[in-house]
Amino acid sequence: MAQKAIREADGKRMIAHLLKEYTNGKYTIDEKFVTVGPQTDLKKLPTTYKWLMKEKLVVKPDQLIKRRGKSKLLLLNVGWKETERWIKQHMNKPVTVGTVTGILNHFIVEPFVPHNESDEYYLAILSQRDSDQILFHHQGGINVGDIDTKAVRMDIPIGTYPNTSDIEKKLLSNIPKERRGLIAGFIEGMFKFYADLNYTYLEINPFVVRKDRIFPLDLAAKLDDTAEFISGKKWGGITFPSPFGRMLSKEEAYIEDLDSKTGASLKLTVINSEGRVWTMVAGGGASVIYADTITDLGFMNEMANYGEYSGDPNEEFTYLYARTILDLMTRKKNPRGKFLLIGGGIANFTDVANTFKGIVRALKEYKEKLRENKVKIYVRRGGPNYKEGLRIMRELGEQLGVPIEVYGPETHMTKIVTMALKGGK
Repeated sequence: MAQKAIREADGKRMIAHLLKEYTNGKYTIDEKFVTVGPQTDLKKLPTTYKWLMKEKLVVKPDQLIKRRGKSKLLLLNVGWKETERWIKQHMNKPVTVGTVTGILNHFIVEPFVPHNESDEYYLAILSQRDSDQILFHHQGGINVGDIDTKAVRMDIPIGTYPNTSDIEKKLLSNIPKERRGLIAGFIEGMFKFYADLNYTYLEINPFVVRKDRIFPLDLAAKLDDTAEFISGKKWGGITFPSPFGRMLSKEEAYIEDLDSKTGASLKLTVINSEGRVWTMVAGGGASVIYADTITDLGFMNEMANYGEYSGDPNEEFTYLYARTILDLMTRKKNPRGKFLLIGGGIANFTDVANTFKGIVRALKEYKEKLRENKVKIYVRRGGPNYKEGLRIMRELGEQLGVPIEVYGPETHMTKIVTMALKGGK
């Protein structure tokens, strides 16, 4: 399961579109959310969204930033002119939140909901290994504090759903009786929404009760992006933004684009472009293990990248992925040389020889630069057709004049890390 955060506006649009489906029409959320990005023509928005000129508004950054209110990144109860002016003042400007500095370039605008603090409640749903868990607190909002110690919790076994009666008993004892049914039904519907759309985390803080309606004011959420083939149509045309303060490099954006074009998984994060230790790891779990091993051996500051290729990518996609890493790796020389670890566990269904063909193409293309950069390559792999894949790699070392050591499943998965880095400082 790969958890990826989404924008607040995307999460709220999903709720507006689908909550009534999971509550038999009893709960509805107005779809009044406007996303403003760097290319948005602010002058044209009121023509498309006429309510912008009729209602008091809220505007805030929509970039996976926590505690926006406390960081003074929230404008409340204003008209469109003030909203437009505030966005212009903040668009493409740097801001520091905690210890992270980033550029503001996406905002959400929505109607202001007048209410008292006593009308604010906290709700979160999160996935665990053996169950999902609902967290609720009868006081929500900006000053909710340490929710882990305050919230009441309800564990929901995988594949089951809570009912309103159980929700009232286990979560809502501190709520006025006249509101319990309304809030319990909302939580029941939100859990069905969460489970069916393959969310892994959903926090609404606060949601507000006004008469017989509920309004989610602030939302943070993550989806299981590996479930896109199941739930993608219900998600709509969303994108997964980078964490605040981190802009994708050209190469990272390129691999992300490749990833979107294949059923396999291609991931790349450049940690230190001048690092000496580069990896090309098959499998998300293996990538974590390799990164941990490199760190344990004292080479954290030399670790250049993090990522994976998995899910049986074809030769062309593997070639393009490998070429990108090799290009990054050979741009700047280091007199002590560099290491390339081509590793992974024992594959279940990935054709090792086939994926190695793509890597071989890239290595042949960069053979001169590999020599110039004094690159040593260590390979460890197992799985379908692995013997043929390893044979190809052994022969390649002789052809390229580049040192390549090759190992199969008889060698521990991360042993090549120790072989490469022992004495490498």
